[in-house]
Order: sequence, then C-alpha cells, then structure tokens
Amino acid sequence: MARQWRMATTSGHDWDVVVVGASFGGIACALSAAHYGLRVCVIERKRDPGLKLHTTGIIVKEAAEQTWLNRVPQALVRRVERVRLYAPNLRHLVLGAPGYYFLTTDTPNLMRWLAGEACAHGVELRLQHSFTNAARDGDGWQVEGVGSARYLIGADGAKSRVAERTGLGRVGDFLYGIEHEFAGLQLPDADALHCFISKRFAPGYIGWVAQNPTGVQLGLALRHRNAQTRSPDIDGFRQRIHRHVGLPDDATPTTTRAGLVPCAGPVSPIAAPGVILTGDAAGIVSPVTAGGIHSAWKHGWQVGEAIALHVRGDGPAPEQVAVDAVPKFRVKRALRWAYDHCQFDWPFDLLLYSAPLRWAAEQMYFHKRSQ
Repeated sequence: MARQWRMATTSGHDWDVVVVGASFGGIACALSAAHYGLRVCVIERKRDPGLKLHTTGIIVKEAAEQTWLNRVPQALVRRVERVRLYAPNLRHLVLGAPGYYFLTTDTPNLMRWLAGEACAHGVELRLQHSFTNAARDGDGWQVEGVGSARYLIGADGAKSRVAERTGLGRVGDFLYGIEHEFAGLQLPDADALHCFISKRFAPGYIGWVAQNPTGVQLGLALRHRNAQTRSPDIDGFRQRIHRHVGLPDDATPTTTRAGLVPCAGPVSPIAAPGVILTGDAAGIVSPVTAGGIHSAWKHGWQVGEAIALHVRGDGPAPEQVAVDAVPKFRVKRALRWAYDHCQFDWPFDLLLYSAPLRWAAEQMYFHKRSQ
C-alpha cells in the first residue's frame, strides 16, 4: 500500500469521493482515497454493516497478506489449508498447495471492524442512508441527500442502483446462494474447506461446508437464470452430506443469509466521467468459484488511489485506471462456460482422481485467483 499523503483539496464539491455501499470493494476504495487525504463519505442502507450479508466471507492468502485485511484481528479469522472436493457419489479428493491457505471469518464482525477502520482513518460513514439518485453537476455529481462529489463510486452489490441511475453496465448473470450458520459447532476435520459437486443440489455451482471462528457455515448455490429458478434445497443437501463432514443431523441453523452473486465476469462499461463501479456492482467476482473479496478489494483500492493521484495532478484519469485494473478471468470464464453447458454428475464420479480434473480443481482453488 502506498504511503499516506495529507493534502488540502480546493474543489467546490462537498466531497471528493462518495462511495455507495460499505462492501469490501467500497471500504477499500474509501480507505485508499482517505489514505491520501481526500474527503470521503460512504453511504450504506443497512443500520449495521454486519447484517444481511451476501458473502461467505472466505479470504484467500493473497488478500490476507497483501492488503489492509492483513490487519484483521486474529479472533475474527480461522486458517484453512486444504480443500476436500466431493464428487456427486461423495467420494472425495484432498487438494492443497504448499504454503497456500484460506481464512474463514466471523463475517458480520469482520464487516463491522472494516467499517470502524474506515471511520478511524477519516471516512464519514452514514448508515441507514440509501442511495436514491445522482445527477451530473459540472465536473462531478450531485448525490441526492449527500451533496456534491467529484467522484461517485458504485459498490452497492449485484443489483447496483448506481449502475442503473448512471447508465453503466449492469450484471446480468447470477448465482443464487443460501448459507446456514451453526454457532458453536465443531467439524471433525475443521482444517479443510469441504466442497460438493452435485447437479441435483447445485446445478452450475457447488455446495460447501467450513469451520469459521464462531461455528460452522454450510451453503449451497445454483445458477440463477430467471424468476422461475428453483430455490436451493439446502435442507436436502444437509441431510445428504452431514455424515461425511460430521455435522449433527439435528443441528438447527442460528443464522441464514442468501442473495445473488455475479458469475459472468466484469460488466461494461464499468466507468463514465466521474463515476466508477467496483466489487459485485462491477461483476468483479470469479465466474467459477464466486470468490470476490480479493478481486474487489484490489480493484477498489486501485480506484481510490487513482482518484487521489489524479486530484493532486500525479496520475491518469481514474476512470481509465478502473477499466485497466479489471481482472480478465480468462481461464475461469472458460470453466464457467463448460460448467454451464456440460455439467453432468457421472464424469465427476468417474474422473475424480484423474490428472485433468485435479488440474481444473487446483486452477479454481489455488492458482492465479485474480486473473
């Protein structure tokens, strides 16, 4: 991360940057811009950043070591070093990479911690403040209920209202996921991320079980194509796999979260003069694994930094930087296409231990995650 600059701004705007959404990408952008001394306001429609989450909260090694997330309190994370990949017949393959790991998280408190970090570093956070509209205002934007801003950042999720109101690209392809959390439970194999392939329960995606710092999270997602897409049968999935992971069959979830996740790659256009999308709003989510924290954080941080450098006359237009910083996901887009069009249970049952399937699985979970 760049060293901190403190500078005075002479713009007639109320804010240098208004960020819509206290998401990973939104907080990264806000922290980055504030790091250089810009006046930053984040608006968030929820009263609590830790409520109604649409993320599993799993952080990859790169994000844990190379971003602000390396400051996360240890009590909020748990290290996981292996993946157990289960075929539809529930045989499994153990995957790993030397030195690689994931962090599962106490996600609600992680989001609260990030919001606190933003406030502690000069960002004004306005909770229970929904974005309604914005209009061009000279060289910036007039944001309804907030004031004028040089730059408007849409980090407001897969159904971004900022994208809708400003005419930017909108996410069109989704997964629909649901996750149950079981507070206080412990898995026998707590050091693995358990992933399940099943066309019956998760067409177009996977199911998962993981130990986090406060309990066990069990989730399921499937390809969402229209309003008639069926809801994930998470109870049936739990009954199918509970003995294989050591989850009690009578366990009752203490928390449920659900929502849409982009799965087609970045949208276009992602930026226009004075307005930029990041995170889920920009489709910056892996088309295969749906992991987006590292990509969203990296892109959001680059956008905030680019705005600050441009304001002080030291950098190119941040809109172009935002476009150039978008991950391409070339391999994962190809895997996404194959998964959408060629998913059958029998090849996974038959080829689970084959070299090609292991290679594809390792590409998904360990290698070139941000590409």
